[in-house]
Amino acid sequence: MSEVVAIIPARGGSKGVPRKNLRRVGGIPLIGRAIQAARRCDLIDRICVSTDDDEIAAVAAEWGAEVIRRPDHLSGDTASSESALLHALDDLEAREIAVGVVAFLQATSPFIDSDALAGAIRLVQQRRRDSVFSAIETYGFLWRRGTGGCAEAINHRADHRPRRQDREPHYLETGAFYVLRATGFRALGHRFFGSIGIAAVPERTAIEIDSFAELEVARALAPLIDAPEPIDVDAVVTDFDGVHTDDTVTVTETGVEAVRVSRSDGMGVARLRAADIPVLILSTERNPVVGVRGQKLRVEVLQGVDDKAATLRAWADAACIPLSRIAYLGNDVNDVPAMDIVGWPVAVGDADPIVLSAARVVLDRHGGDGAVRELAERVLRARRGPRPLPSLHENRTTP
Repeated sequence: MSEVVAIIPARGGSKGVPRKNLRRVGGIPLIGRAIQAARRCDLIDRICVSTDDDEIAAVAAEWGAEVIRRPDHLSGDTASSESALLHALDDLEAREIAVGVVAFLQATSPFIDSDALAGAIRLVQQRRRDSVFSAIETYGFLWRRGTGGCAEAINHRADHRPRRQDREPHYLETGAFYVLRATGFRALGHRFFGSIGIAAVPERTAIEIDSFAELEVARALAPLIDAPEPIDVDAVVTDFDGVHTDDTVTVTETGVEAVRVSRSDGMGVARLRAADIPVLILSTERNPVVGVRGQKLRVEVLQGVDDKAATLRAWADAACIPLSRIAYLGNDVNDVPAMDIVGWPVAVGDADPIVLSAARVVLDRHGGDGAVRELAERVLRARRGPRPLPSLHENRTTP
């Protein structure tokens, strides 16, 4: 039986936004978002990421994709997406994997509509179309500059302005996905051939990231577009000040400091421990109160940490826990480096705006007022609910 294979080209040498495919939107690397979109589509049998970059390869494998290493001569600025797809198909053929349908996904489109993707795949599987692309409807009047810079109408007559309801829509490619019959694509080497179909997608999802401005727009849209997800993780790591506390401190005349914490948070941590979910408090400050609270909660504490990302990575390696299976709860800008390496960056409700934009989940509760308990409940709820999708195939990197 032939397979439906999603192929996501993701080279490392992007120019407009350096390391673009690893930039995060809604707390998830762009390459991870594309893999997630493919995994949500039940019709896809296999997900492959074609890359020349070691870091992209590692992140892709962690998010559940197979990795096909792309040679240097197909990874430069002038290399076409088609060349990457054809190379991937050659690799799959060499491993005796029969591909019937190719779903070409672009990681630079952060809001890939999985339902529209499934509809496009069905059109090709049922032989109603040979290639299908994602697009949005537009009723705009298009113009171009003609001779001498004079405006010329393209899709309408300049002397006739019909109402929107009296016009047929035009369609604008979003670049999010293209679904192709594999045999036709391999024969012709181009994504458009035979009978071509259109998969209409919601206009709000039609953003393609080629600049820092578009990246910021996507980050602003993510909380409005992304559906809530169960926080299914194997470990929880938190900052202390502003997370377990309300980020204030009381100082007596003798210099003794005291902070306010929530008993509710303590119960949340206890329930995580009871479920055998490790909890770590990772603090930049070195303060006896942090150690005392850690002892009370019976969790590990690392204090005086300048490089939270490096320390967290070392801790995860020692515990044999993938970073993608860790939730990090933070509130201030010094938490962002650690948030940027885990699968579940989480922010308290009153976090710094920079932290909010880096988060995959923003909690309702504030620091020191039940935020840790809220995270604990969401993690435990995910444990009780359906488990995450299994890997489609064993992760592997091909030469």
